[in-house]
Amino acid sequence: MLRELPVSEIMTTEVLTFAPGDDVRDAMRELLRRDVDGAPVLDGTEVVGMLSTGDLIVEEARVHLPTVITLLGAYLELPSSKKRFDADMEKALGSTVGEVMTAGATVIAPDATVEEAATIMHEEGIDRIVVIDEGGTLVGIVARGDIVREIVREFDSVDGE
Repeated sequence: MLRELPVSEIMTTEVLTFAPGDDVRDAMRELLRRDVDGAPVLDGTEVVGMLSTGDLIVEEARVHLPTVITLLGAYLELPSSKKRFDADMEKALGSTVGEVMTAGATVIAPDATVEEAATIMHEEGIDRIVVIDEGGTLVGIVARGDIVREIVREFDSVDGE
């Protein structure tokens, strides 16, 4: 039964990875070449983040200018607004993977079930989970597409019986 199947049975094992110091343009080209939407970022063997096509889209249209209010003729800039503007600009202008990646990554063990992976993806609103072994070494990645492919395969095998 699919929900009890370990993710090791459906995960991708030849995983594209990046290092924090990799050039963003090269990373974009590699994601396109491999036709994948995201990849883990490794510092040595440690997973430190995820790089997705969403991180790579130039966010100039989404860079929010700092909010300024006028009070008795003085212009005051809201500190939280300035902080967000600085972070947006830094991300938009980043030239390395480490500057634009999403820090941290959701991880799961190879013996976790497909049901567990699907639940995590749903609850966290993510598209992929990094699969690591007991020592913390990357062994694969499981994406929504991997789960959907298995669901279709299971439906087809039931219909074909």
